[in-house]
This record gives sequence, C-alpha cells and structure tokens, in this order.
Amino acid sequence: MNLLANPTLRLFIGAALISLSPVWVKLVSVSATSSAFWRLAIGGSVIALYLLVTRQRLQLSRRVWQVLVLAALFLALDLWFYHRSIQYVGPGLSTLLANFQVFVMAAAGLVFLHEPPRARQLIAIPLAIFGLALIVGVDWDSLPADYRTGIIFGLGAAVTYAGYLLVLRHSRQSSTNRIPSREIAVISLAGAAMLGAAALFEGGTLAIARADEAIWLVCYGVLSHGLGMLFIASSLPHVSTTQAGIALLLQPALSFVWDVSFFARPMSLTELLGAGIALFAIFLGSRKSSEQAQGARQ
Repeated sequence: MNLLANPTLRLFIGAALISLSPVWVKLVSVSATSSAFWRLAIGGSVIALYLLVTRQRLQLSRRVWQVLVLAALFLALDLWFYHRSIQYVGPGLSTLLANFQVFVMAAAGLVFLHEPPRARQLIAIPLAIFGLALIVGVDWDSLPADYRTGIIFGLGAAVTYAGYLLVLRHSRQSSTNRIPSREIAVISLAGAAMLGAAALFEGGTLAIARADEAIWLVCYGVLSHGLGMLFIASSLPHVSTTQAGIALLLQPALSFVWDVSFFARPMSLTELLGAGIALFAIFLGSRKSSEQAQGARQ
C-alpha cells in the first residue's frame, strides 16, 4: 500500500516540509532576497516539471494570467518580508507572526466580501495579541531595534500573504482543476523573476558562493516549496476542516521546535506560554473552509 495515497498523511508531511522553510533561510548566508528568489525559482521549476510529467496544459485565459501576475507580486513581497523577519527574530517567531494572516483574511472578508467574523474569530484576535505580548514583552521601546524591525517585517509578511491568498482564490473561481498546481507554478516562476530583479536593484547578487549553501537552497525549493505545496494542495479536497486547521497550526509550531533544536533559541516559560496562546488563537481564527489551510505559512 502506498502511504502517500493517504491524503491525511500527505497533508501533515506537506505541513512538516513547509515548516522547515525558515531553517533553510537561516542556514545560508546569501541575502534575504536572493534566498527567496532561489526558493521560487527551484520550487516553481519542480512544480512545472510535475505538470510536464503529468501532461497538464496551462490553458489559462488572459484575465487569469493577469491575476496570477498580481498574485506573484504579493507572494514576492511576502517572502521579501518573511526572509528578513527570519534573519532578525529567528524561524519560530517570524513564522508565528506571518501566520497572523488568518486575522488579516478575516478583516478582508469583512471589508471586501461582507463576511462577518464568527464569534471565535473575535475571541482569537485579542488572544493572539496577548500571546505575542508574552513572547516579546509589553515594553516596545525596550526591545532592540533589529528585533522590532523583525516583528514589523513578520507582520508585513502576514498582510502580503493574505493578499496573495485572496488573489489566488479569485484566480481559482473559474478553474476546473481541484489542485492549483498550474497556478502555483506560474506564480512561483513569475515571483522568482520579480525577486531576481529586486536583488539586482538592491545591489546584491544571485550567486551562491558555497556548495553546502547550494544544497540547502535546493532542499528549500524542492522539499519545502515544491513537494510541500503539492502535498498540501493535493490533500485539501479530501480532508476535514479540522485536519486542515491542525495542519495550519502545525507549521508555526514545528518552526518553533526547529528554532529551539537547531539554533538554540532560549525560551522562557512565559515565552512558551505566549507561543502556545498565539498558536491556539491562530487555530481559532482559521476559517471553516479547508481551502483556507492554503494560508498556512509556506
């Protein structure tokens, strides 16, 4: 029996693979923009190869192409913020902050789609803020400047990733394919082009100086972006909302585990309590539809 035929197993393997994303970023010395470029360039190529092997054609309308380019812009901005947040505050907190996108999505649903938030979402927002306060402290001015910058970048990643999800959902409205592999391939490669241009504009380089760093970036693109996203996308139509919500929770939780295990992040009891409360708030704030699990930190 092929274990990967089990959609629940694919879902949680995909979540675990994506939770490693900030680890790869932390392991390399290339710039934040460059590592984001390589993630999308390598991961997008893997998904494009999957499309070729499975003989799927793009067959996208001009309007969908335009929407996907906009989605690519949001994803590129998300990774631009996220990778910088990782450098300043570490894999765990940066991933937790970026997953606050569930609250941005709830606000966007209210403003643009006239979808009133559920009671548990209203409870989740102050819980998340309280949990974050326990992690970083309540005296903002006492925090180091780089740490404050990392928090701001993490929240910027949450906002831009929510924008990406909203645009991606719009592009899927007329799609007959249950797995958005075509859309993700186009978005990834277009986003890579944008980040490549940004890296050069910033005066940086896309060159990889060391062989070990090339290996880490290939792992990032193939495992976390390519396989991770395909596993999650292929499993979502076949799992329950509860399972999807747990997968959403698993990614930032594991990112904290990797941060403590691999990079010896010190965690006080108060910080652990704050992380637990914030993770619980993210779980409460996730939407009913299992599609929203695509919002889990990539």
